[in-house]
Amino acid sequence: MRRPTESVVDGSKASSPVHPKDLPSVDRLLRQPAVTALLAEHGHTRVASEARGLLDGLRTQALAGSLPAEAVAHDVLAEALARRVGQRLAPRMRAVLNLTGTVIHTNLGRALLADSALQHLLAMMASPNNLEYSLDSGGRGDRDSIVEELLCTLTGAQAATVVNNNAAAVLLTIAAMARGREVIVSRGELVEIGGAFRMPDVMSSAGATLVEVGTTNRTHPHDYERAITERTALLMKVHTSNYAVQGFTTAVDEAELAGIARARGVPLATDLGSGSLVDLAQWGLPREPLPQEKLAAGCDIVTFSGDKLLGGPQAGLIVGSREAVGRIRKFPMKRALRMSKLPLAALEATLMLYLRPERLTQDLPTLRLLTRPADAIRALAHTLLSEVASAVAPRFEVAVLDLMGQIGSGSLPVEKLPSAGLAIAPLQKKGAGRALDELATALRGLPLPVIGRVADDRLLLDLRCLEDSAPFLSQLPDLRQALR
Repeated sequence: MRRPTESVVDGSKASSPVHPKDLPSVDRLLRQPAVTALLAEHGHTRVASEARGLLDGLRTQALAGSLPAEAVAHDVLAEALARRVGQRLAPRMRAVLNLTGTVIHTNLGRALLADSALQHLLAMMASPNNLEYSLDSGGRGDRDSIVEELLCTLTGAQAATVVNNNAAAVLLTIAAMARGREVIVSRGELVEIGGAFRMPDVMSSAGATLVEVGTTNRTHPHDYERAITERTALLMKVHTSNYAVQGFTTAVDEAELAGIARARGVPLATDLGSGSLVDLAQWGLPREPLPQEKLAAGCDIVTFSGDKLLGGPQAGLIVGSREAVGRIRKFPMKRALRMSKLPLAALEATLMLYLRPERLTQDLPTLRLLTRPADAIRALAHTLLSEVASAVAPRFEVAVLDLMGQIGSGSLPVEKLPSAGLAIAPLQKKGAGRALDELATALRGLPLPVIGRVADDRLLLDLRCLEDSAPFLSQLPDLRQALR
């Protein structure tokens, strides 16, 4: 015969569902010895709020006649309250393991910061700093000065300024240089990037009038020349980093366009999107245009991103001539888009790494991951194979598989990175889709969530971005339990 359960309320033996009036009050729950530690750690306000929420939920169950007596035992209530408090105080932004095969993943935080950037960021956030204070004069300083000299050294620009992302850099450049006037752009360069950020909409938001020239696939020098009028304030090139037009195509490069701009007295701006400060081809990667090349070709302004190929924090970098950057810096919108001390510290430390280019593949995580040899990744996959297979058995089988990843964040969209990883497939073909969904959910539910990708009826774990396998391996018992 089943032994009755002791009620938390009066110590009576009960096997029937709990009545709402038998639930403890918030005050009585908080006086339980097991809750004392929670109050000491988190304070009365937070714990009492979660206690009310917990008891409200239990009361709803009790009114429905579905609350078992064991649910209100002293230890059960205390554990439930501790879980609620922990869940409420848990950060919503969490570290994850990126095993998708996309190195600079837009949805997973893009570039990883270098150790030196993290250390510098922490030091500057934990102490007062000279964000806008001149240590030379003892007066007010300019936050742009923290990185301007570095950017000029690395790109050859006369001047530089930074804002909070590259979309802001493009918006500010157009507003400062062409508000109330016309900007000429090739029709084949009217890009849309993430979040429905469209170049025509940016022009409108900046108060400029867009003038399209050429066609989707072919634009010639004379298209620009014919479109320039007294209302033209800016010629603009946009690097189509997130798509490629192939076949019967023609475009005007910055060097040729700069000649047209100079002859007509109109400034030239180019937006590189991702932008890279070093030639990636030296490591066997696809080549991206460099800001220093565009400036040398005659561009007055070049904009690019800080948290993509550059490998730093989210930032919009604007480099160019002293006159053009000066106009942008003085434009009223600049203050609304400026970088705060946190990303600025990280950007400074990241740019410093480029002063030692021979060490970049060691010190800069983005380049270290992009240049990781496929053979080394494949060897890691073989090392992990048996333990992963044991964790997902008997429902799934695991194999080492050569994979093709990508750089990500709109950078070089048609280029692939040879890689390797683990392919996990359901043994039962019937219901394979549901099984893969369950597996993906279980991986995301781990203390350190694991994010892979599903393709060809398999869940693929690309190991290019897994430099330390210990955190992954330590969670396999949790995965085994979740799949039972």
